[in-house]
This record gives sequence, structure tokens and C-alpha cells, in this order.
Amino acid sequence: MFALHRLNTHNLIREATAAGDLIAYRLDRGGVGNPLPSISPTLIRPIQVVDPDGKVVAATADLQGRPPMARFLPKAPRRSTTGVVCDHVFGPDRCEIVVVQQVYRNGTWTVYSAVPTVPFYVYPSLVALLIGGTVVSTTAVVYGVHRVVRHSLQPVDAIRAQLDEIHKTTLARRVPVLVEKDEIRHLAESVNYTLDRLESAFEELRRFTADASHELRSPITAIRTQIECAMLAPEDTDLNTLGGDVLRSLDRLQAIAADLRTLTRLDECAPGERERLDLSELVAAQLNARRPTRNIVRRLESGVTVTGDRARLDQLIASLLDNAERRAESRLTVSVRREAPVGGDARFRAGAAVLEVLNDGAVGGRDHSGTGVQGFARLDSARGGSAGGAGLGLPIARQIAEGHGGALVITDSPRGACFLLLLPPASPG
Repeated sequence: MFALHRLNTHNLIREATAAGDLIAYRLDRGGVGNPLPSISPTLIRPIQVVDPDGKVVAATADLQGRPPMARFLPKAPRRSTTGVVCDHVFGPDRCEIVVVQQVYRNGTWTVYSAVPTVPFYVYPSLVALLIGGTVVSTTAVVYGVHRVVRHSLQPVDAIRAQLDEIHKTTLARRVPVLVEKDEIRHLAESVNYTLDRLESAFEELRRFTADASHELRSPITAIRTQIECAMLAPEDTDLNTLGGDVLRSLDRLQAIAADLRTLTRLDECAPGERERLDLSELVAAQLNARRPTRNIVRRLESGVTVTGDRARLDQLIASLLDNAERRAESRLTVSVRREAPVGGDARFRAGAAVLEVLNDGAVGGRDHSGTGVQGFARLDSARGGSAGGAGLGLPIARQIAEGHGGALVITDSPRGACFLLLLPPASPG
């Protein structure tokens, strides 16, 4: 509208200037009559001719007997100028664009020509067209955006609906993943990854709870049985024997509670003070401090250094040695060595400090492939009063290893179990 307004105004000024030029030409060639003729039968523009004395000597029919339509004149050396005049000779509430031109003929003659001003809306039909077009285009944009947004959010609705179903049913289900590689696909993949972690954690917690309840039930049942037998036959009960049996069961309960507390602290607390440690020296100190019940073969390579918390690494090594020694029949092989980079694991790009504990006895846990580090993974024959620990030693060791950026696994061996601890080596210097 602004551009059309300027264009229309410019055209009207040109038209008024052309009409004034025509009258000025006639005046310069011999004069003009009164009234002034119209430019064309269909186009009538107000025009006045004023002599050097300021008297209107000629005008179009609509301005007969009227004073000059404007009071301003062009400034020298210009011979024409333009201005807007309102409420003068044109009538009330009416404004005209007046073009003033000067002609020299025995003095200065002035020619006034006028055209009506253009309203800001130019034409009513243009306003109607713009309003209608704005309404139509806005409606189309709103409708299009609504369709696009609704179509884009359909996969999100599908993900939400699937999550609602997973909440009602089972964690084994997964949300749909789109073929297109866009943000919604990445969202679905992240949701499925989170569900995988949740399902794994839930299954581990379920197994851990089941095993814990079983381990707790055994000493509790033993205590209850011993006390009930003593109450039924007090005359046949030896107090010292009963007290010893109950204390062994209580020691078992206390060991389980202590290990559970240790696991909780490892989950919640940051690692302790770190220092450079020689892994072979730590293993040798643990071997020297215990009374071996099996033949122990040492293969300790010197100079295998790691960075870690001495107390927690001692606890880890002691747990590995205890588990391996309980499962060994006659021999235990303990090795410490430095290995080249392990696979594509980023933790061991600079190599790995390896502690390997190999026994020649039965394999602990449910299988060979790493599940031996789950909670309460003990030999069935060891589920008794004095056969073993609480079954949490290896999970605690695994937590310590992972807290030091390493890993603890059980690998296959021709006979027995091979406990393998991998830790990042200490940086040089």
C-alpha cells in the first residue's frame, strides 16, 4: 500500500505538471483565454493563471471568480515547486496537490495546476483485496502449520503411547524407531537405550533380591531351628554348643549386612585418595599376609603401576584371592603383567595392568562369562555356615574395579575359574 500510494501520487504530480506545462506553453506563445479549456473531455484539472500583479486572469470553469489557489512560489533559480493546499479555494475538508510553475513574459506569470491527494489506502478495492488476502493467507498458513506439526508429532505420540503400554505391561517392549534419521529417531533410540538399561538394572535387582532373600533365609532358618530344638529338649541342649552355632549364623548375617553396606557406599561415594601403586607389590603383600591352604604359583611382573586407592585395591585383591582359594582343589596361580592395548576399549588404549587369578577347582556362579561377578554367586556346596563368604565379595570387587576405570570378568579356562582384573596403567612420570 505504501509503494502504491507513492507511485500513484508521483503519477498525479506528473499529470498536474504536464497540464501546467501546456498552459505555460500557450501563455508564452501569445496568451490564453478565460475560462481555460479542459485537458481532455474526460479529464478536468483545476488550473489558474496569475499575472505579474497577482491577479487571476484565467482559470478553469470550476475556479471562476476564485482567488489564487496557493500562496507559495518556487525559490530561485527553480521555476516550479509542489505543495499540498487544504480548505482554500477547493472547499472544506478537501486537499489538493498544487504544482506552481512560473513563465517570464513581460514579467513573471504564475501557472497553478492541482490534482487531488491520494488517501493512504489508495483505493477501497485495494484495502478489501489486502484484507481478504491477509485472511486467506493467514488461514492457509495456520492450517498448513497445524498439519505439519500434527504430522511431525505423530511419531512422538506413538512413542508416548508405547511408553504408556510399557508402564502397564513389561519393560521388554520397545518404542518404534523411524527409518528417517532425524531428531525423533534419535529420541526413540535414546528411549530404547534407557529402557535397555532399566530392564537390565531391574533384572539384576530382581536376581539380587531373590539371592539376598535366600542367603538371609539360610542363617535365620538355622537359628530358628536350633532355638526351637533347644526349647523342645532343654535337658539335652548344651548351651555352649547352641551358642556357638547361633553365633556362626549371626556372623553370617553380619557379613551379609556389612557387604551390603559396602556396596551402597561404593555406589554413593567418590573414590578415595589416588596414588601411584605397584600392582605386583600389592598382590605380594596380600599373599604374604595369608596362610595359604593351597599351593600358590606366583608370576608377578615388576613395574606394573596403577593409580588408585590403596585400601580399596587391597580389598579387591583380597576378595579375588579368597574366592579363587575357596574354589581351588590343589593349586592357585596368581599373575601380574602389563598387556598391550585391549581391543577397542577406550579405557585401555594405553594398555592394561592385568591381575589374573587361576584356580584348578570348580567354577563359581552360574556360568563362565562374567556373571560370576553377580551378587551371591557362590558354589552350591558353599552355601553353608563356614564354606564361604556372604556372596558379595565379587560384586564389591567389580564396583571397586569400575570405580578405578577398570573391569573384572571371569574367563573360560580348561579347568576351574580364571578371575581377570584389568586396570588402566598409571601415566608415565
